Amino acid sequence: MHTAHAPSHLILGQVLHFLSDPGEHDAPDSYQHFPDGALWVLDGQIAAVGPRAQVEAAIPPATRAHTRHHDYGQQLILPGLVDTHCHYPQSGIIASFGRQLLDWLNDYTFPAETAFADPAVANRSARYFVDRMLAHGTTTASVFSTVHAVSVDALMAEADQRRLRLLTGKVMMDRHAPPALCDTVASAERECVDLIERWHGKGRLRYCVTPRFAPTSTPAQLALAGALYQSRPDLHVQSHLAENLDEIAWVRALFPDSQDYLDVYARHGLLGPRSIYGHCIHLSPREIRQMADTGTAAAFCPTSNLFLGSGFFNHAAAVDAGIQVGLATDVGGGTSFSLIRSLDEAYKVSQVHRRPLPPLRAWYLATLGGARALYLDGHIGNFAPGKEADFVVLDPHATPELAFRLENGADLAQTLFALQTLGDERCVRATHILGECAYQRP
Repeated sequence: MHTAHAPSHLILGQVLHFLSDPGEHDAPDSYQHFPDGALWVLDGQIAAVGPRAQVEAAIPPATRAHTRHHDYGQQLILPGLVDTHCHYPQSGIIASFGRQLLDWLNDYTFPAETAFADPAVANRSARYFVDRMLAHGTTTASVFSTVHAVSVDALMAEADQRRLRLLTGKVMMDRHAPPALCDTVASAERECVDLIERWHGKGRLRYCVTPRFAPTSTPAQLALAGALYQSRPDLHVQSHLAENLDEIAWVRALFPDSQDYLDVYARHGLLGPRSIYGHCIHLSPREIRQMADTGTAAAFCPTSNLFLGSGFFNHAAAVDAGIQVGLATDVGGGTSFSLIRSLDEAYKVSQVHRRPLPPLRAWYLATLGGARALYLDGHIGNFAPGKEADFVVLDPHATPELAFRLENGADLAQTLFALQTLGDERCVRATHILGECAYQRP
């Protein structure tokens, strides 16, 4: 039920959104593109999308009088970008030189995360992280905090203030980490339950049960994580899986009774809808089948996988097998907050597998694909009426290189490919949350 004067916005521009995965051949019924298009947003939700004249005609005269207009000309209006796996406490260690995963954790990540015991550090970092998210066109993210409850409080409070749809949780880690970053089974349970009560379902926030990865939790703590996940029907799980060959060997040594890495999580009740695992590069056929069968999603982190030398995730094969896949920056193993730059790297990784990622499928991956991987597509991911009105406005001619590349004309796919290959945050003209402009490029 909308109030008599619910906030009403008419957004004009070139509108594009996805209804399903376009696949490798741009399935024509998988997307809608309105070159002279419009969105009507009422009370933070999509009320109508389509050709401009049609959408304008749908607005009742009484509402038209107080509707705010945002005319973006020929800029591209897409659903807000969805980052399915990132670490906000690592924002300050992006671009740290030359390590593979396990060294990188010990040399850079753990020292950086130790500082988050201080609420002032957590608050400043949370504010910076959310500012950068919005400046890069990202409107929803699944985020790792640190082992400290205050790190969750800081990010949740910041996201709630900005009315973001965001997931985060306290990292659970009771072994193989510095003492200052270790919790216990008992303290993890107490703090997680407290954080769930405080934040889960507040505004657009959801709590995500977050064991860092199998090696840093005892079996007892993994069992607790599984019990927490099963305790409410809408809690989420995030962790890491099969990122690095040394990591996989370590898991095998720590959990000799498990069939493989994924089986460790399966035995502790950590697979299923609303669970997502970062990286998933080196999976066995059995693990691939089990992920697909249980509805467990994978987060594709191409910039991080290249930067840390971890390997090449096979996106096309994962999707063929029935796994839900989202795109992710991984900040700070990744090198940028930008999902646009991540799409550029995702294309290069896909070339290694001789299954190049087509541009329409790429932008699906960054929007509706990510929403589906996080099981949030009932709320976000496209412009279906009733969805929450988070969107990004992109300028395909933002840089001289893009303008020169596109000056001889290009169809939609060519424009999108140029944008993902040559584009970055300079292309983000504006980011809107629930219809309201939350970021505008200076």
